[in-house]
Amino acid sequence: MTRGELLQKLKDVLRELFEIPPEKVTPEAKLFEELGLDSIDAIDLVVKLQALTKRRIAPQDFKMVRTVGDVLDCVEKLLKENEPA
Repeated sequence: MTRGELLQKLKDVLRELFEIPPEKVTPEAKLFEELGLDSIDAIDLVVKLQALTKRRIAPQDFKMVRTVGDVLDCVEKLLKENEPA
């Protein structure tokens, strides 16, 4: 899955879960300050991302996430770690 495809999926998830307009979801957008997410929303987002990727996201991996780009980095890393060698 390309980064662009991941971004589109993330836009869809944020629109579905939190009614955030897709045009506001850019890699630079701050999850808490600009998109209005809170800690409970972040947990909901992790659960949804785990369902989409069929991979478990460790809490420590998501702790430092602050922007949409950070979410994309985290998901990309997770997907690469689980690719067959």
